Amino acid sequence: MLRMSKLTDYGTVVMTYLACEPGRLHAASEIAHEVRVALPTVSKVLKTLTHAGLVASQRGTKGGYTLARTAARITMAEILGALEGPIGLTECASNPGQCIQETSCSVRGNWQRINLAIHRALEEVTLAEMVLPVKPQVQRVAPPKPLRRASATT
Repeated sequence: MLRMSKLTDYGTVVMTYLACEPGRLHAASEIAHEVRVALPTVSKVLKTLTHAGLVASQRGTKGGYTLARTAARITMAEILGALEGPIGLTECASNPGQCIQETSCSVRGNWQRINLAIHRALEEVTLAEMVLPVKPQVQRVAPPKPLRRASATT
């Protein structure tokens, strides 16, 4: 199963919270309280997002955190990349040269194609869109069909 980490999920929640009031500085404790995530976790997320240039921080008693640029100019690919590292379903898709099978792999090109499609999809969704309410959709994946065995004729 493909799944992002809990920290990335929290990071997305923190970013959408900041996007709701972009012109105001938010204290880490306020963010933690409002998004219902522990303060140490929120602080860690904010530090990572600040280092990535997605969040700006201001020190001092009247300091806090705000988006580094408008929510419409921040993509989900950037947020996931900052919190997860390079987006890659397989080792060769995100870190070429790490797999000993790489040069002879018959499916490498297809995995890279799938990885690129996912990256493009994440690039197309902005933080501004993530703030908008959307009814969750549950997709049910049908179980694979059983393989039919060819009957032997004698």
